[in-house]
Amino acid sequence: MAASMDAAGAASSSSKGPTSADPSMDGPYIQYSMVLDHLIGDKRTVKQLNPAVMGGLPIPPKSDEQKMIERGMESCAFKSLLACVGGFVLGGAFGVFTAGIDTNVGFDPKDPLRTPTAREVLKDMGQRGMSYAKNFAIVGAMFSCTECIIESHRGKSDWKNAVYSGCVTGGAIGFRAGLKAGVLGCGGFAAFSAAIEYYLR
Repeated sequence: MAASMDAAGAASSSSKGPTSADPSMDGPYIQYSMVLDHLIGDKRTVKQLNPAVMGGLPIPPKSDEQKMIERGMESCAFKSLLACVGGFVLGGAFGVFTAGIDTNVGFDPKDPLRTPTAREVLKDMGQRGMSYAKNFAIVGAMFSCTECIIESHRGKSDWKNAVYSGCVTGGAIGFRAGLKAGVLGCGGFAAFSAAIEYYLR
């Protein structure tokens, strides 16, 4: 009878063997999921990208003068002035270039057979360059100022600001020649601004 009890105990221990191994087999899967949760899950710790912590040079705090300079550079007046200067330079260069390829530069309409001197040619090129420079400067300042005002009012920086600014600038320039010219100028400048914004963005 003792032999039969030993056999029954051995059978019961052998039957409990596979079931007792299941928790030990499930253990690695639970730990792996916990590791994933800490690496890419909700328990992942977000590290602060501080240059001092990452080994880079620390960024010193900005002084009041630097903040004032940044506010000045971001103002509409500075942007308009910068666009005015850039337009003046670009217009002058464009005017001199067009005068250089024009065969009628320096010729006197009253005496077209007379060959102009170099001084007359340079004077005509300078006058045309100055005229183009003034026009480009006015257009650049108007466009930049209106775009900055519209962007500040809307609180957004997108392509619509350039389109609205182009319409206002073109309309203001064209209204000097009449209502129809103002409408055409508004539409033309708006379409041109939209094309430039689409190409740049």
